Amino acid sequence: MALLRALPTPDQFQITGEGRYDSAFAVTDLANASVGAVGVALADLVAALNLAPSRPEVTVDQRLASLWFKYSFRAVGWEVPDLWDPIAGNYQTRDGWIRLHTNLPHHRDAALSVLGCAGNREAVTEAVLTWDRDALETAVVANGGVAAAMRSRAEWLAHPQGQALAQEPLIDWTSPRSVTLRARPEATLARPLAGLRVLDLTRVLAGPVSTRTLAGFGADVLRIDPPGWDEPGVLQDITLGKRMGVLDLKSETGLDRLKELLAEADVLIHGYRPDALEALGLGAEVRDALAPNRLDVTLDAYGWTGPWAKRRGFDSLVQMSAGISDAGRIWAGAEGPHPLPVQALDHATGYLMAAACLSALAAAARGEPVATARLSLARTAETLAALSDTAEGPVLTGAEDRDFTLPERSGWGLAERLTPPLALLGCQMSWQHAAGPVGRNPAAWGGK
Repeated sequence: MALLRALPTPDQFQITGEGRYDSAFAVTDLANASVGAVGVALADLVAALNLAPSRPEVTVDQRLASLWFKYSFRAVGWEVPDLWDPIAGNYQTRDGWIRLHTNLPHHRDAALSVLGCAGNREAVTEAVLTWDRDALETAVVANGGVAAAMRSRAEWLAHPQGQALAQEPLIDWTSPRSVTLRARPEATLARPLAGLRVLDLTRVLAGPVSTRTLAGFGADVLRIDPPGWDEPGVLQDITLGKRMGVLDLKSETGLDRLKELLAEADVLIHGYRPDALEALGLGAEVRDALAPNRLDVTLDAYGWTGPWAKRRGFDSLVQMSAGISDAGRIWAGAEGPHPLPVQALDHATGYLMAAACLSALAAAARGEPVATARLSLARTAETLAALSDTAEGPVLTGAEDRDFTLPERSGWGLAERLTPPLALLGCQMSWQHAAGPVGRNPAAWGGK
């Protein structure tokens, strides 16, 4: 079988449950297909490893898949921190709209430095009104910040980056090589990824969603963060099932330890920009020497070719750039940007990254060459834009009590977790570790 390159077709998995998001785009169909891609790829891996007498059937619960696209965690008796910085959001310029992403302190400082104003929403609103949208976007990005002007779909498709992106596949497989998988005698149909070591160098949503998914089928996921890192309101959702270690990669000791971990890893999943690992001294040649039999899955925001290939970005910014927020504005009859009801680009890309990892594992198990999988939020956006809206059922307004069936003693307090959205015959998602804060574990693999 070939490596996964596109969304699975509807006949490759069963859909149960009901409910759909009301949107200008087929968000629920994307949820079904991307979660289904994980199931289809995992079924292929089960078959390749001979873990079952036949290829297991795959079932996606449409309601739950859609809800997991929003937030899977519910605190019991306490409040989850706000996801957003107070000045993050959409602002009107002289000739349109722009979104500033200021959740990280250095991104906030970069935007305020360009605007030359106080760090409150009123001051930012007044300052942004003195700029043209493209000029402000360019200035903030050049200053090390992240921002996105709202473009129409037509503007994006005519943009040099939109044109480059149109030539990229949904999952771009590069640099194929022969890989010998490490024996995992603990792997079973019930826990097909048991013993698989996944080194997680990702942040925020898409990458962490992929590794959370792999942990749900038994993988030993070790996430590495820098000292002092935090993602308030995000970590609660996406650290489920993971060991959370800390290393200072700017120090010789920290970098050496990361290399030791990489040498023992089966999978490396990272969200660094194209030249960032090289800057750390961990270019492809070094990674191949340290861990010749590892699998690589990586992502960026705007694609792997074109003038914006190295540009920082997040789901909400890509929605602005790629015309999704503008199409939503027209659909909703709104004055300003109207984003998707959930951060669907992040979540879908995360599930597709997990599916790509499973597809690569299956290929290696069959003795086929394995390549590095590259994905991007912007390419996922193009897939969403091309999807037909076929999901049926009542409009989803949020999770209900019946959707939460997994009690969880998180690192912040008692909580509940949504019921998993994906099942294979004989294999149910479950997680060994509750969600927890950065640095709760040593930077070491399980059992060491």
